[in-house]
Amino acid sequence: MLGIIIGITSVITIISLGNGVKKATLKNLQATKTGKQTVTIDYYANDSNDYQAGFDQADLTLLKSKNDLGVSNVKIQRVTKEFQITAVIFDTNKNLTATAVKDRPGVRLIAGKNISSYDNSVQNQRLLISKQTALKNFKSIKGALGASILINGLSYTVVGIYANNSESPYDTNLILPQATYFQRQANDQGNSVQITFSKGSKISKNTARLVTLLKEKGSHRIKGEYSFTDMGELLSGIGKVISALTYFVSAIAGISLFIAGIGVMNMMYISVSERTQEIGIRLAVGASPRDIMNQFLLEAVLLTTFGGLIGFGLGAGSAWLFSLLLPFKAVTTFGSFVLAFSVSTIVGIIFGILPAKQAANKNLIDILK
Repeated sequence: MLGIIIGITSVITIISLGNGVKKATLKNLQATKTGKQTVTIDYYANDSNDYQAGFDQADLTLLKSKNDLGVSNVKIQRVTKEFQITAVIFDTNKNLTATAVKDRPGVRLIAGKNISSYDNSVQNQRLLISKQTALKNFKSIKGALGASILINGLSYTVVGIYANNSESPYDTNLILPQATYFQRQANDQGNSVQITFSKGSKISKNTARLVTLLKEKGSHRIKGEYSFTDMGELLSGIGKVISALTYFVSAIAGISLFIAGIGVMNMMYISVSERTQEIGIRLAVGASPRDIMNQFLLEAVLLTTFGGLIGFGLGAGSAWLFSLLLPFKAVTTFGSFVLAFSVSTIVGIIFGILPAKQAANKNLIDILK
């Protein structure tokens, strides 16, 4: 029975911790601190030279009116890290990535000087360019310094060249002052909106309906496209991967149940051989071989099931103790209890059937001899 207890304890501990990881991961990715769910809808202009924001006050009002879809708040989301921009270099459009910063970025300069919080405060039209981007577009670092790059109708001057190697915190082509970049956008304008849904809303289905609404009535529906990343499908995929890993590790731990089952079978064989007289007495008073078989099979099942219940309790307790040291709580479900009860019962049936048959096949005459 000890093997059953150890096996079930291991499986329940792993499954409970796996459930805890899954719940914490999905919660952190999907919901705010208050449990409300958020999603972002983006606007992409058809013309790369169209610098107008895709969302304005009319769009925000339209989205906020959809309380029946669970919308509780709508606000413009300004992406400042690693966003796509169209820059004009030597009269040629270039699709580049950029990061908008408020303060002096922590990069290693190769040439020129850095931008600072002062550039933000006075909205200086200066930027930094990565070494690879400078060499690709200006042929040399010297040629890039002091050059002009047109972004959203504003002419920026390249004041510094930085190394964007693996040690750099900025893996983008350009770094520019945040206040300068957003100076032409009002607070109620932008190309991304963050929508907060009430707790329990079906965000994938409702967000798709909002996107359809924007395509029908959005202020820039003719000039571009609205889209969103379906977090429902993404989270479902993440949940499936975590569950698969949990069950895979649990299956490995469940090998101990097979070994424990063999131990139970050997113990039952010994029990049958030591209780030959008891079997003979029962047969003599009228018990059938089927009654003898049921008796020993029931003993094996009770033995493993009782061990399984103890293992479930120890597993749930172990998972709770481990979770005290981890950044998430273990989750032990009723399904785990059913699993422990079912597996331990099945182990008892499988490994108890042969000893029970041996006991049922004993001959009364042979026992009396």
